[in-house]
Amino acid sequence: MKNVPLRMCIACREMKPKTELVRVVRSKEGEISLDFTGKKNGRGAYVCGSEDCIRKLGKAKLLNRTFSAPVADEVYAGIVEAYLAKK
Repeated sequence: MKNVPLRMCIACREMKPKTELVRVVRSKEGEISLDFTGKKNGRGAYVCGSEDCIRKLGKAKLLNRTFSAPVADEVYAGIVEAYLAKK
């Protein structure tokens, strides 16, 4: 039996299989983007595939806390757009 890695969604705080989550990555240069492959270099945070959790990211400014750095509102808007476009 294969061990499935679990990660916590930073929005709803639920542990879920890594494959069900969307990864948000901050590169060394400070660029923040969605990582649908799960293989980009950088600090990662995981969010459920639910639209509610993606929207909660911006409302609660969750990435600011997770990455210990200020994140611009445009970045949050870009994440929501990229997620909706991928759907």
